[in-house]
Amino acid sequence: ISQLVESGGGSVQAGESLTLSCVITGYTYSADCMGWFRQAPGKEREAVAWILTREGVSHSDYAGPVKGRFTVSRDNAENTLFLQMHNMKPEDTAMYYCAVAGGICYFPLAQLKNYRYWGQGTQVTVSS
Repeated sequence: ISQLVESGGGSVQAGESLTLSCVITGYTYSADCMGWFRQAPGKEREAVAWILTREGVSHSDYAGPVKGRFTVSRDNAENTLFLQMHNMKPEDTAMYYCAVAGGICYFPLAQLKNYRYWGQGTQVTVSS
């Protein structure tokens, strides 16, 4: 994997939506684990959503605070990971990062240490 580049961040009002994208270059794995993480000022980086793909089937899961509001997906043909965020809240304000395990998935997928490749992040700000 050469590079992960996030985009789609910005400033929104509470209740609005945003979709983040993460383009992965130099990526050849069809089966892999990918995730979205976020880090708010003064806080540790935390898992938001993660997706595991094996034999063409993807399984996703979410952190409690975003479950039901966020959706993670991937486009294998375009080597792109997405995070759709709806009904956003001020507490969603953070730098958002995408990550790729890199061919071997280690569990739990919510742990940062189980991801080998990281993007530089995109800022999301939600105002009340």
